Amino acid sequence: MDSTEKTKPTVEELLTKAKKPAQLSPPMHKYYEGKMQVIPKCAIRSVDDFAIWYTPGVAAPCREIQANPDKSFELTNRWNNVAVVSDGTRVLGLGDIGPEAAMPVMEGKSLLFKYLGGVDATAICLKTKDPDEIVRACELVEPSFGGINLEDIASPKCFDVLEKAAEKLEIPVWHDDQQGTASVILAGLINSFKIVGKKPQDSQIALVGAGAANTRTAYVLMRWGVKPANIIMADINGIVYSGRKDITEDNRWLKYLSEVTNGEGRRGDVADALKGVDAVVAASKPGPDTIKKEWIKTMADDSIVFACANPIPEIWPWDAEEAGARIVATGRSDFPNQVNNSLGFPAIFRGVLDVKAKTITDDMCIAAASELAKYAEERGINEHDILPRMDEWEVFPREAVACALKSIEQGVARIKPSRAELYERASAIIRNARESTELLMKGGLIKQPPNEQELLK
Repeated sequence: MDSTEKTKPTVEELLTKAKKPAQLSPPMHKYYEGKMQVIPKCAIRSVDDFAIWYTPGVAAPCREIQANPDKSFELTNRWNNVAVVSDGTRVLGLGDIGPEAAMPVMEGKSLLFKYLGGVDATAICLKTKDPDEIVRACELVEPSFGGINLEDIASPKCFDVLEKAAEKLEIPVWHDDQQGTASVILAGLINSFKIVGKKPQDSQIALVGAGAANTRTAYVLMRWGVKPANIIMADINGIVYSGRKDITEDNRWLKYLSEVTNGEGRRGDVADALKGVDAVVAASKPGPDTIKKEWIKTMADDSIVFACANPIPEIWPWDAEEAGARIVATGRSDFPNQVNNSLGFPAIFRGVLDVKAKTITDDMCIAAASELAKYAEERGINEHDILPRMDEWEVFPREAVACALKSIEQGVARIKPSRAELYERASAIIRNARESTELLMKGGLIKQPPNEQELLK
């Protein structure tokens, strides 16, 4: 028995560990009564300052903005405000749980925005499932925000909401379940292909699951340079191919992919999709038997397996490795190679906000992914370490700059700072967010939580 087998956790141990955050989360949320608050960012030397910050002085900046609405990005916090918008129809692995129940997730997103990207984000959960009403809501709140992060909206309407909102609004709109996931997956694949010594453009990639994440991943991979014919998608009904009767114009994004991917014209189930491919990206049903060991064995040598379902990946990493996979990534933090959206959205929004961009494009996502991969490569990568980690905070300013520069290059930035100015600004804002939280904790203004035993009483 080798050392890997000696330390391999049992399924029961993993399930127990996976359940622990869920056990602690309700009492922790109750203890803090939510996760976000609003505090001043301006100096208040005495109550006399309210004459500047409010009436009568505030009338002057109001008049300036009336004359030029873009000045709202200079004279208010709009430049750093992002709305986290959801209808609660596709929350994590919970499904359609409603807007009220979605609030803890959207607050959590706001927390990550602030701590990792220095972005002030506000949870906005809408009491509607109508895609046109969601788009209209985004239009109505646009004057208060510098960006919109769509979150946990069911597929396929999420594609339509993103497309229409991006067309109508003059601020960046993105859907993290689409573009965020695709960005981090691309970063992981860039380094994985380097490690195994294969060219992605000449490799076959299977995408298991055809929801928001993998649909957008397919588009981003194609934009990056992967040949459409080399992508093989599969969903609950089997391999996606041109003419499959259940793929209709109701999901025109998947219909388009059915016409340009799968150059071999493969048919069959997920097992057939994996035969001979170099990499598989699964964003589907939690496992551990959604993808089977015998299917991994049929993949090409030095195969790459991304099993991204949470809390249980589609296949356990050690099973994939025993079946021949050289690189295995999951969505979990307790396994090597975590594919985590938190590496993407805080910094990408930091970048577009810092140039007051009007949109987010797939090219910006690719720029962010390339910088993520580059950062990891520079500090060293191997089969079990392909991506940066959230505690490597220095990656976030670099990623923000890459995204901002691409915004400038594509002509969608309202201002054009230099690379050095962008890096200094992003670093300062992100550092401020982290250090402010630490100071509030040290000063007791954010209380330390009780121990686990007390919480679980």
